[in-house]
Amino acid sequence: MGSEGQAQPKWEGKTSAELKSSPAQQVWPFLADFCNLQEVLPGLETCYQVEGVPGQPGLIRYCAGSATDNDETTVKWAKEKLTAIDPIKRCFSYEIVESNMGFKSYVGTIQVVPVVNDDEGCMIEWSFVCDPIEGWRLEDFQSYLESSLQGMAKKIEDALLSSTSATV
Repeated sequence: MGSEGQAQPKWEGKTSAELKSSPAQQVWPFLADFCNLQEVLPGLETCYQVEGVPGQPGLIRYCAGSATDNDETTVKWAKEKLTAIDPIKRCFSYEIVESNMGFKSYVGTIQVVPVVNDDEGCMIEWSFVCDPIEGWRLEDFQSYLESSLQGMAKKIEDALLSSTSATV
């Protein structure tokens, strides 16, 4: 009997980013559009609908970006399925159903939470539960999510700032 039969403990974690000048109701549409992730996630080159109905659980998106390591460029991709979405609570959950990045089981939840009230800043919270990922340490994966989320928050704030300054 090898260690095959023993289940490794799941990885769990959460990261958040504060958007000081952006109200939750303005931030949520950027994230609620499940197949528009390339607009807000730095480094993601493509994201499109594979099957399902936009905004409905069961929707599957394909996301891909290339990474260069030792002068070799590889495309990293994942198919992600929307499992739940709640526009009132401004949150959704998704799972990775297929990828070339070593994910066996991964469920993520993203929520937009008002900091004080709906008219002031907000927080984006990204939590996950997954099996350990081949070739990663939990700390490295958490720091990758942290930097991804900070980059997303900046892109969303920049988009909101440019849209408000354009209307003035």
